[in-house]
Amino acid sequence: MQTMKMIKKNIALATGLLLMGSTASFAQSLADAKKAIDAEQYQKATSMLKTLVANQAKSGDNYFNLGKVYLLTDDIDSARAAFTNGTTADPKNALNFVGLGQADLAQGNATNAKTNFDKAINLRGKDHTTYLAIGRAYIDQPNVDYAQALPNLQKADELDSKDKDPETFLALADYYAQQRKNTEAYPMYLRALDITPNLSRAHVQIGKMYKDAFAFPEAEAEVKKVVETDPNYGPAYRELAEIQMRWSDADPKNGPAKKTEALANMRKYLDLTDKSFDSRLRYAQFLVYAGDFATLGQEVATLNAPDPNNPKNFVVARMRGYSAIENKNYEQGVKYMNELFGRTQDASRIIGSDYLYLGKAQQNLGQDSLAVINITKGVELDSTKVEELAAIGLKYFTDKKFPKSAQVYDKVVNINSKNPNIAMNYYYLGASHYFAYAFDVRDNKNPTKDALVKADTAFSRLIKLAPEYETAHLFRARINKNLDDAESTQKLAVPFYEKFIELVTVTKPEKAAANKTGLIEAYNYLGAISASTDKEKAKEYFNKTLALDPANALATDNLKYLAGPATPVKKAPIKK
Repeated sequence: MQTMKMIKKNIALATGLLLMGSTASFAQSLADAKKAIDAEQYQKATSMLKTLVANQAKSGDNYFNLGKVYLLTDDIDSARAAFTNGTTADPKNALNFVGLGQADLAQGNATNAKTNFDKAINLRGKDHTTYLAIGRAYIDQPNVDYAQALPNLQKADELDSKDKDPETFLALADYYAQQRKNTEAYPMYLRALDITPNLSRAHVQIGKMYKDAFAFPEAEAEVKKVVETDPNYGPAYRELAEIQMRWSDADPKNGPAKKTEALANMRKYLDLTDKSFDSRLRYAQFLVYAGDFATLGQEVATLNAPDPNNPKNFVVARMRGYSAIENKNYEQGVKYMNELFGRTQDASRIIGSDYLYLGKAQQNLGQDSLAVINITKGVELDSTKVEELAAIGLKYFTDKKFPKSAQVYDKVVNINSKNPNIAMNYYYLGASHYFAYAFDVRDNKNPTKDALVKADTAFSRLIKLAPEYETAHLFRARINKNLDDAESTQKLAVPFYEKFIELVTVTKPEKAAANKTGLIEAYNYLGAISASTDKEKAKEYFNKTLALDPANALATDNLKYLAGPATPVKKAPIKK
């Protein structure tokens, strides 16, 4: 009898141990899946959770976490299916209703989301994880609803009265950090670390806050704590790469070394994830930021979302075009960019740089007219890029295609009148109009004086921005000399020549030598104008010319005339 009792006891003990082992194995498997999600190993997590769903079909947590992975990879339909199956398999599990609500939010349906969240609260309203998941749903969105998130996260904190769950404080910290309220976020991350000292994501997020505050050494040190304790935690390498890349921009001396480190760490991040489409996409986007277009071209050549309708394919298409153009493969670049513009379903996602890159490729292929059209569109969408258009204007100007350069610079100054180079843009606009007129005169085209009026307007605006820019005054003098009537009765150029002389001989005498030709022109003009009213003044001007150019024929002849009866005073020709 005693033997029988011992046998039963041993059987019960063995069965209990077996059940405990099975439960522990399941819990560990779910924990591993969550760890894979946190490490951004989404394909691995998906595979693990599908297995868990198959083996533990009544556990709602498995469905919920599977649905969360799908949300993280923008597969909302699959996420909704997983959550729906979870509500059927485990009707008392509140989290899957939260998941359905988050899917509603992702599709812009806040009313349905609230309905599903209320269902979850009715099921498990005293469980802090319900409110925590709802709060997370509101902040894990492209368009965060902070007003709805906070009360739910605060309720989760209240219900977790013994402060056992670090996820509560992580969520509260993220809530504040996403609003750049680092003073409120930091202690929340510390509270999470008090519960779990090696909580990798908390250290990474603290490092991110340091980075956003431009405290790059502190940011790097914080994230390296994670690498030391958990060398396989991919997100740490991604954040480390982003810190070092920002650091390289801020520190030109050590910039190249930090940039090299950043690229190596970003590659490490990719190697530690499962190289899913999303992790590869993040890596490709980082390459754009790093300016490594050679590597980018190789990466995006084989980068495609599993679902051809995935909206992120548009971003990939954009990067294919950009990398081809940056790598001087202009024909291929035009092809890719035209394909991008051909995606009518994504027309609203076209940005200024898309037009700029297409225009840049067309310019390098000699398609100047198309380049101007597209670069103009790009600058109209992003006026900070106005110098991209100015570069085309400068090319026309250098090639002496002055009417075309005038057209381009006219767009430049009208699109963004506050750009840092606006003064020089006005210079090229005025000079383009002036030389367009002068060349038409040279070629006997009998031009109207409209171009001169436009040139004068441009230089007058330039002078308002740079009153002591002597060349602008010299141009206004030449323009007004040509605007004057044949006998110079209005003397329109006089004040501008006088101001030019003052600037280069009195205000900035060190510039006199460099402006010798302009001074001779000014003295001769003013001498000729003065000759009929003030012969002594005229002689003074012509003598100043001879001081600079003793062999100047115009000054010599006019001085002879002023000395006694002779030929009429000669006037300076139109300056071309």
